[in-house]
Amino acid sequence: MSVKIRLQRHGKKGKPFFHIVVADARAPRDGRFIERLGVYNPNTNPATIDLNVDKTLDWVFKGAQPTDTCRAILSYKGVMMKKYLQEGVRNNLFDQAEADKRFATWEAEKAAKVDGKKSNLSTAKEKAAATRFAAEAKVKADRAAAILKKNTPVAEEAAEEVADEEVEVAAVAETEAVVEAEAVVEAEAVVEAEEVTEAPAAEEAPAAEDEEKAAE
Repeated sequence: MSVKIRLQRHGKKGKPFFHIVVADARAPRDGRFIERLGVYNPNTNPATIDLNVDKTLDWVFKGAQPTDTCRAILSYKGVMMKKYLQEGVRNNLFDQAEADKRFATWEAEKAAKVDGKKSNLSTAKEKAAATRFAAEAKVKADRAAAILKKNTPVAEEAAEEVADEEVEVAAVAETEAVVEAEAVVEAEAVVEAEEVTEAPAAEEAPAAEDEEKAAE
């Protein structure tokens, strides 16, 4: 029986996660499996991998063939490195203590790389947030400037209209004052003319009476 180490899909549409399983190569992808070795979740950054390294290594020595994705996962978790070192021990190239030492060194380097990646991701996330905040602030400032620019001509036009109205009111008041002055002048002239006309009539009245007496 051909045995494979492969992924079995779970999760919802758009956000899948996978079980790492040992299954018969003839079985459907999401069908029956022989043993579950771990979980792979690609939705996090970096991806989350929970793997039983010892069981996986045992299946690899038994001849289970990982798929390409599972091989990458096994290499990332050190399964393939352990397999290489154990083969060296079996071939008497070095002893178990040396194999454990080499694996510890590899594991420390791998952990440092992972920590560096996480740090870079965190820094990149902070920079992206700062850039996004600056862009949002610029958009708000531009929007406020546009609104101010749009409202400024309206205020100026309103001020000009008020000034024009004040000038018109002053002109009307001045015209009315001139008209009133002219009316007063005309009234005084009429009064003076009437006085001049009545004065001779009063002077002529005694003369008429003298003429009547002389006639008698």
